[in-house]
Amino acid sequence: MKIDNIRKMIGLVLLCFLISIGFLKPVQQYLNVPNEIHLFENDEVVITDIPAQSSVSKNNEAIFSFKDSTEDSLTLEGDDAGSDSITVSAGNFPVKKVDVNVLPDFRVIPGGQSVGVKLNTYGVLVVGHHLINTKQGETSPGENAGIKVGDVITEINGEEVKHMADLAPYIEKAGKTGEELNFTVLRDNKKFEKTVKPVKDSNEKSYRIGLYIRDSAAGVGTLTFYHPESSKYGALGHVISDMDTKKPIIVNNGQILSSSVNSIEKSSNGHPGEKLAQFTNEKPLGTITTNSPFGIFGKLNHSLKNNIYDKPIPIALSSEVKEGPAKILTVLEGDKVEAFDIEIISSVEQKFPATKGMVVKMTDPRLVEKTGGIVQGMSGSPIIQNDKLVGAVTHVFVNDSTSGYGVHIEWMLKEAGIDIYKKESKEKRVAS
Repeated sequence: MKIDNIRKMIGLVLLCFLISIGFLKPVQQYLNVPNEIHLFENDEVVITDIPAQSSVSKNNEAIFSFKDSTEDSLTLEGDDAGSDSITVSAGNFPVKKVDVNVLPDFRVIPGGQSVGVKLNTYGVLVVGHHLINTKQGETSPGENAGIKVGDVITEINGEEVKHMADLAPYIEKAGKTGEELNFTVLRDNKKFEKTVKPVKDSNEKSYRIGLYIRDSAAGVGTLTFYHPESSKYGALGHVISDMDTKKPIIVNNGQILSSSVNSIEKSSNGHPGEKLAQFTNEKPLGTITTNSPFGIFGKLNHSLKNNIYDKPIPIALSSEVKEGPAKILTVLEGDKVEAFDIEIISSVEQKFPATKGMVVKMTDPRLVEKTGGIVQGMSGSPIIQNDKLVGAVTHVFVNDSTSGYGVHIEWMLKEAGIDIYKKESKEKRVAS
């Protein structure tokens, strides 16, 4: 007990001493120094939270690359790809070690093209219930069996279901024989078994189960990027949800196609507008394999040009995106991609994948006059700052149609299956 009291007294005395000499004043600043930094070769990053009168060393050697000797910031430059570290010290005492990962130079071609989207669902999506007139009264066997709106029917009697037309033969046969159908239903990534007995519609003299179903969806969006080395692309920047159930569509397969913007219904506060476009060529531009919160992804069948950025450009990590001027690439008429001025109002440095990493505002007078701000179909429009691809426009604010959210490009690349953090030696990259 006495030992504990002595320890407490020593700790209190030490704390008072540290406060008296002002040592604890910059402690919070040291805590704010990041634990890990990513930057690309031939790029640089500025650490702005290093306390004044601190020293920074690498391999036990002092670094004298301060941006300004009167400022408490340090500029790091990306050299060869690989992992390294620096140590921040107060006097001669090391306080924090910062891991520095220099990433291989990485570039993609920004999009901006208007694309048509065709999705085929995994299984058959239930979008509603309806009542059937029978001799015994009105009923909905599917609803009575516990099948809900948003459920996906994947199997009937153990056989795979891919299209709406697959259901009709089973329903008609079971209705005539009086048998029940065993449905395998997917709901929130969990499978359920449901038993449904078809009933005869007195009006149409056919058997039904009382469900509205859908097996496909279509729409218009904007291509964000294309990676020429892998042919992988990303578009939209947000998930495609069914218009009735409001739930994300589980993709079996899909295609993106060329589209042309015919006209634009302007956005206004409280009413988001949209691009009115039509598919111009039934020949697919590419496949759709993934529909996620970060957009749709797949592979292009061939490269595309926007006539503005037709060569690969660098990307920016979320830590590099700054508040201030930027531009987007999008189509307002026909298939012509144009650049328009915007302002990045805020950007959150994100350590893990997350949507809504930026707030952006449309500032280009011609764009605002034509669209009212952000409209449906503009989602996926690439955001470029300092000739780097930083992200994509995703959502419009209901109360301010000129402003909305954007997603950081690194998360779209990750969702596309492109690993920009892959660590590989310089020798390996030169040999490959």
